Amino acid sequence: MRIARYARGADVHYGLLEGDTVRRLAGSPFDGLDATGDADALADVKLLCPVERPRIFGAGLNYVSHIEESGAKPPEIPMLFMKPDSTAVGPDEAIVYPREGKHVDFEGELAVVIGREARRVSEGEALDVVLGYTCANDVSERTIQFKEMAIGCMVVGKAFDSFCPLGPVIATGLDPDDLLLEAFVNGERRQSINTSDLLFSCAALVSYLSQAVTLRPGDVIITGTPAGVGPIVPGDTVDVTIEGIGTLTNPVEAER
Repeated sequence: MRIARYARGADVHYGLLEGDTVRRLAGSPFDGLDATGDADALADVKLLCPVERPRIFGAGLNYVSHIEESGAKPPEIPMLFMKPDSTAVGPDEAIVYPREGKHVDFEGELAVVIGREARRVSEGEALDVVLGYTCANDVSERTIQFKEMAIGCMVVGKAFDSFCPLGPVIATGLDPDDLLLEAFVNGERRQSINTSDLLFSCAALVSYLSQAVTLRPGDVIITGTPAGVGPIVPGDTVDVTIEGIGTLTNPVEAER
């Protein structure tokens, strides 16, 4: 299934996207997938960030190809950070290039969306608590990020408003260990890899996090980016495409 969060006029709904039609759900997909019987034409709605104000956990240096291009040592445990919920935006919303920006990179990623509360789940059970998967762009201001990392933290460089586009839908029934991920800037392909290149799998990340944190419905884990990351500037358009999910498109605009 492909679960969409969308606006029709002033009303916001969840629905199941089927071709050019969205079958409206009675409530949140985290409470069930009961349909109301109403349907909306895709052309008449606006797709939104698939989760409202999510907690976002990120994994750094988690593709073997990216570790190699960075010249870094593979981490012994997941290299984790968090992004504020204000970084989350939806399809076609702008990535705002901040006034402080000197070197801003895109990072195409697979995102895991948690479906139910979970604590201390095993790796073998981890995917059972997942609702589905979506596309993500872990936008990063590198000048600030690298200064932060030099003193042992990683916060503001990844925390600017709009620095985590998500969407266009939450797809269920996928094998997260075997998906083609690609990212494009202005139509030029910059990243292309299978998620089998992940150092720590989606199941491993969910399980590892759950040993310390009670995961909640709607939590998002962005699982790392492969080789090919690079700069973006105002006027660019970034597309992140993942097999079975679709394409997340976001323009880049200068902060007003």
